[in-house]
Amino acid sequence: MMGHAHALSGIVGWMAVVPFLDGREFFGVAFDLGPGEIVAGALVCAGAALIPDLDAKSSTITNTYGVFTRALSALFNWMFGGHRNGTHSLLFALLMGALTQALALWSPLAVQVFVVLLLGIAFNGLGLGNEKNRVAYEVINAMGTVAVALALYTAGTSYDWIGLAVALGCLLHFAGDMATELGVPLLWPFSKYRFGQNIGFTTDGKVERNLVTPALTIAILLLSFYLFPWPEMLPEA
Repeated sequence: MMGHAHALSGIVGWMAVVPFLDGREFFGVAFDLGPGEIVAGALVCAGAALIPDLDAKSSTITNTYGVFTRALSALFNWMFGGHRNGTHSLLFALLMGALTQALALWSPLAVQVFVVLLLGIAFNGLGLGNEKNRVAYEVINAMGTVAVALALYTAGTSYDWIGLAVALGCLLHFAGDMATELGVPLLWPFSKYRFGQNIGFTTDGKVERNLVTPALTIAILLLSFYLFPWPEMLPEA
C-alpha cells in the first residue's frame, strides 16, 4: 500500500494551498491560518489522505485502531463495492468533507476527538516508530498523537477549515492512485471508468520509494521555510 506517500502528499497538499486560503473567506468560512492551523491542517490532511483505503483490509488506516477500524473497513468495503470503488470517487471526497464540516459546526468537542483520530492515522501512515517492535511502535504513535493534539489544543487552534482539509486529503489520495495500474473510478456510481489506469506505476515500487517519497519530503522542507515566520518563532539570543 502507498500509505507513506499518501500521508506525505497530504502534508504537501495542505501547505501548498495555505497561501491561497489564508486571509480569505469561502462559503462563510474565514481562513485565518497561523502556524497552528498550518501544522494541524497538514496532519489532518495527511490522515484524511488515507481514508479512501478504509475499503481494504490490509491498508495502513484499517490496521491503525485495531478492531474498530477493521470493522469500519468491512463496512466501507461492503457499502462502496470493494477496494478502489466508491471510496475512490469525487462523491466520496465531497461526502467526507461535508460530514466533517458538519461535525465541526455541531460540536467542538466531537471535532477535537476526530482530529486526534486523524493524527494517529497520519503518524501511522508516516511510519512514526519501528514496526518490527509493534508494541513500541504503537506506544510511540500514541504518545506523539497525544502530545501534538494537546499542543494544538492549548495553542487555541481553530478547525473551521477542517472539511476542506479532509476533502483535499481524499482528492490527493486519488491523484496518487491514478498513477498506478488500477486507476480510480472518480465518477462512481455514475460511471465505472477508471482514470489513470494506463499510467502503470506499481504501488510501493521503485518510483514511489526512490523518487516520489524524497520529492515530497523535500517539498515539505521548502514549504516550511516559506510558510513559517522563523525569525519570530525562534528564541532570542
